[in-house]
Amino acid sequence: MFGKNMMGKLQEMQKQIEETKARLNNVTVYGEAEGIRVTVNGNRRLTDISIPETITDREDIQDLVLTAANRALEQADRINEAEMANSARGIMPNFPGFGQ
Repeated sequence: MFGKNMMGKLQEMQKQIEETKARLNNVTVYGEAEGIRVTVNGNRRLTDISIPETITDREDIQDLVLTAANRALEQADRINEAEMANSARGIMPNFPGFGQ
């Protein structure tokens, strides 16, 4: 079903994806909500939460952390999708979604 050329391209794509994931570990994005700051890497992993001492209401903290985390994850999603598509674009130029 797959020729040698296709298998080579798939292996090359896998290598590109792994390299992209390694780069994305070094990308940092932030989400903030009323002083609470959440840090996420480009692979959509939460790496830090900063809560100022002025916020003492537990319910407020929970809501604000969720809001900040979702904001950071949205940014990480956009970066991750763009990087992954860019990695695959050169290898699979005619593959739907990659060559456009």
